[in-house]
Amino acid sequence: MAQNNVVESPLERNTLASLDQKLALAKRYSHDGVIAGAKAAVVASIATAIPTLASVRMLPWARANLNHTAQALIISTVAGAAYFIVADKTVLATARRNSFKKLSNDEV
Repeated sequence: MAQNNVVESPLERNTLASLDQKLALAKRYSHDGVIAGAKAAVVASIATAIPTLASVRMLPWARANLNHTAQALIISTVAGAAYFIVADKTVLATARRNSFKKLSNDEV
């Protein structure tokens, strides 16, 4: 029988405790992403609603072509996009930042 003389790196350890810890961290990162995304969606909704509603009242083209459904679609599309972009970036940035911290702590 051949012996396995390769030392496991900290990234390759898969004990039950480390898997539970990874799951807890993933849940926390997801929650942070949801909160950041929701805040971004609210800001984007307000920032989009004001000029959209103002243009419908002031511009003849917008008054003629943008009914209530179109206005709601414009505002909700921007809000949805802001939510998903910010949530995704937040989760990835948090995970990246904490993975670098974990690597530096494992080396010490």
